[in-house]
Amino acid sequence: MTRLFGTDGIRGRANTHPMTCETALKVGRAAAVLAQDLGQNQVVIGKDTRISGDMLEAALAAGAASAGVDVGLAGVIPTPGVAFLLSCLNRAGAGIVISASHNPFHDNGIKIFQKGGLKLTDDQEDAIECHIRDFQNVPRDNVGKISIIPDSLKMYTRFLLGRFPFRKLSPRIRLVVDASNGAASEICRMVFHDRLFDATFIHDHPDGFNINKDCGSQHTLDLKEQVLARGADLGIAFDGDADRMIAVDDKGDEITGDRILAICARHSKEKNQLKNNMVVSTIMSNFGLTRALESLGIDHIKTGVGDRQVLAKMVQSGAVMGGEDSGHMIFLEDHTTGDGMLSALRLITVMAETDRSLSELAAVMKVYPQVLKNVMVDASRPDFMQIPAIATAIKEVEAELAEKGRVLVRYSGTQPLLRVMVEGPKKAVTAACCEKICHAIRENI
Repeated sequence: MTRLFGTDGIRGRANTHPMTCETALKVGRAAAVLAQDLGQNQVVIGKDTRISGDMLEAALAAGAASAGVDVGLAGVIPTPGVAFLLSCLNRAGAGIVISASHNPFHDNGIKIFQKGGLKLTDDQEDAIECHIRDFQNVPRDNVGKISIIPDSLKMYTRFLLGRFPFRKLSPRIRLVVDASNGAASEICRMVFHDRLFDATFIHDHPDGFNINKDCGSQHTLDLKEQVLARGADLGIAFDGDADRMIAVDDKGDEITGDRILAICARHSKEKNQLKNNMVVSTIMSNFGLTRALESLGIDHIKTGVGDRQVLAKMVQSGAVMGGEDSGHMIFLEDHTTGDGMLSALRLITVMAETDRSLSELAAVMKVYPQVLKNVMVDASRPDFMQIPAIATAIKEVEAELAEKGRVLVRYSGTQPLLRVMVEGPKKAVTAACCEKICHAIRENI
């Protein structure tokens, strides 16, 4: 049986294996077993706004209830909202989020959290895979109840706003918020309310099909236009399940995760609040982040791609701040997982406490030009560093860039591709260096 779990849960086209009602039923029962193993008797289920969410929610809830565990339905709520509920509901031992994050509406996914709002360990994922693979429809005497958690968004909103010191800003910060027609569509008005902010909301009318469509963190053109048209101080864009956030500054420039991390890290260090003086990011972070943190005297640890790996390294190293350029940012002193809403409030706090514009704050980091190309290769995936022509090309580019850039060549985890990423001081030089390596790969694999 092919492994179901990828880098962030189970994902695929809705109503097609593995994203079917049959699989969801089994996952629901497996999550119930996880909750029981942790001494709890409730599974919490949340979802984004995709048309297939109701269908999968019903199957997951039925599976969990059939195992004798009660189910609490949180409705449409950001992924980190479910993680929060697991930290405050006494009986909750597992949480399930139905979302495919930034993917289009026809995809969907299942993410699982454990008691306390933590993502599953590899061993726990393996155990759930075994439950799914060995699924047996064994009758049980006890059946769980399925009920709605009526105040899930209010609880989550109070948690978010309670993490930050400001209560009234004068003048109010002028915001434009892009909800990506996703899980943030309702709660964004509750968090960025008019007693604190002068906020305009766009792409906050989901219809089941328009989630992430030409909007949100992957598509910020509308947000940039609205920020400039309204003279806003800040634009905020979420993805479909609102666990990531991308900003737009007062000049209409996109501010991605790396620069937001640099801004927040500098502010925390200046306030002597950056625990262990370190930041964790992935190997895909821009070289400019490394340079910025070096100049600030902050230790920088890099790990593999994915917020799970960032979180694991943060826990291991004692870091409290980390993330990805895609907008997944984790502030462990505030929450157990990446949270787009919380990241936005963190950034706003820095602006309010420093009385500086986002464009001024973003100058802490220079973004190095980056070129990323994918090269189709043989499915055998040979060790490219053992092929002289490719190894030579990579070493020559690294020597040319020296301390002014970097090279990253790696195989795709899902496709027969070699991904070549080069960062350098100038766009033309960077593009030429990237093409040099790609040419060597095409000629030799």
